[in-house]
Amino acid sequence: MFEGIFQPMHLMIIAGIALLIFGPKKLPELGKGMGEGIRGFKAAMQGREKEKEEQPALPPTPATPEEKI
Repeated sequence: MFEGIFQPMHLMIIAGIALLIFGPKKLPELGKGMGEGIRGFKAAMQGREKEKEEQPALPPTPATPEEKI
């Protein structure tokens, strides 16, 4: 089930190393910053999708050129 690079034991080791490097006081701040960054990225992506939907379609081009009289 957990085959691949990130097995549960690997994730626990990574979490332990992060705790040693940053300390228990800094980890919640880092998590909060990462969460805000992800939320901002999602909001930007949704805003971009809305812009694409709101853009008017180009008018159709005539099949034959108009003749001048």
